[in-house]
Amino acid sequence: MNQTYIPLGYKPQLDEYDTQRAIAYIKQTFQDEFARALNLKRVSAPLFVTEESGLNDNLNGYERAVSFDVPAVGQDVQVVHSLAKWKRLALKRYNFTVGNGLYTDMNAIRRDERLDNIHSIYVDQWDWEKIITEGNRNLDYLKLIVCSIVDAICTTNDRLHVRFPQLQIKLSREVAFITTQELEDLYPDMTGSQRENAFVREHPTACIMQIGDKLRSGKPHDGRAPDYDDWSLNCDLFFWDEVLGRALEISSMGIRVDAKSLDEQLTKANCDHRRSLPFHQMLLNNELPLTIGGGIGQSRLSMLMMGCAHIGEVQSSVWDAETVELCEKAGIRLL
Repeated sequence: MNQTYIPLGYKPQLDEYDTQRAIAYIKQTFQDEFARALNLKRVSAPLFVTEESGLNDNLNGYERAVSFDVPAVGQDVQVVHSLAKWKRLALKRYNFTVGNGLYTDMNAIRRDERLDNIHSIYVDQWDWEKIITEGNRNLDYLKLIVCSIVDAICTTNDRLHVRFPQLQIKLSREVAFITTQELEDLYPDMTGSQRENAFVREHPTACIMQIGDKLRSGKPHDGRAPDYDDWSLNCDLFFWDEVLGRALEISSMGIRVDAKSLDEQLTKANCDHRRSLPFHQMLLNNELPLTIGGGIGQSRLSMLMMGCAHIGEVQSSVWDAETVELCEKAGIRLL
């Protein structure tokens, strides 16, 4: 069943040429703003990693990685789902110190992703990671980082309006914070995604915290891999998308697991077999720095600020024939 939604009366605000100019402006401006705010340095990152390293992001556990053999190396490799684990190892290898961090352009293929207005099999995001102290491992510090990222997003949006006056999407700097348990208590009869939409409709910039563990209902709000975010210290950042009339997740981030939380979460997720992987061994032996990190969707940020109805308007991917036909009839240009 096709999941594409065509907003009534939708019309792109920019022509083909200015669309490309605006995408470039958003990406350059935002990465400069947020790198300065979080004290991050840009690094190069892999498109693929070996399966044996345990460095690939397992996401919800059921997504299949795109893999292929490399005869010259004698190993199979996987196209990354994200760089959640690789970044932490890179901070150690590159000798980063407390208070400093890195960011990179992450390009991934998620072959099992459903296709709709905001989902594509091609994922492009800024992956970032920063070294913190033990004293920073709390929700107050997480909120501070979230507010810094929101400020960078809103500053970029304000500057975009000056460069392209026809774009007038308004974004709020005021962040509403809520935990997944508080959200479930507020909307007990809704699903996780329905709760997100209900809350973000009332709070246009919202941060939903503590994702992955089971709630009092016996179900988690959403899936989260057990070996990078600490489930008690993570969050998703949402903005209300007026064009689509829905909550739009822009970023997933969190304070990363330490040895104790990794041990607990591997057991809860029935993933004890991962303990023998090189990355997990380093974590359990306290050989990696304490960090906070996340990913910020490049295409989603662009479509939000430009008021686009479909992510295909700001990135080049592949779509089913029905989606292509629907968008063409509605005047939606898929790159």
